[in-house]
Amino acid sequence: LTYSKFSVVVSKVSTGSYKRQVYEVPSGKQLVDQAVIDRITWATWTSVLGDEVIGIWSRHAEKADVNCACVSHSGINLVTGDDFGMVKLFDFPCPEKFVRNFFWFASLQQEVLLILWSCIASLEDGKISFSKFAA
Repeated sequence: LTYSKFSVVVSKVSTGSYKRQVYEVPSGKQLVDQAVIDRITWATWTSVLGDEVIGIWSRHAEKADVNCACVSHSGINLVTGDDFGMVKLFDFPCPEKFVRNFFWFASLQQEVLLILWSCIASLEDGKISFSKFAA
């Protein structure tokens, strides 16, 4: 789940259809007006779907290849985990398709199913400076 800045809206990924769904809280009413959704300021981001993360998908990736994503507390970096045991660090947002400018790390698992930041992170002047993330 991804929460809006004022916890008025949540975004959810429907696992079967791979469509991003956005709901009002507490009514549970689904938002379908894209103009309204585009104006939402998100406090967190854990979805692998959306215009903000199109760049995390490689040219030959299938829908199920990227399992998880999490934006840093500062909101400028995104870390993802995939079926191949790779942890990738991107600038956020990354709306351009097939981003090639990212850092990657090999995890100890065959696949990364959950990834979360545990400290504030940043990527400035081509240098990674983050304390750690959990995979």
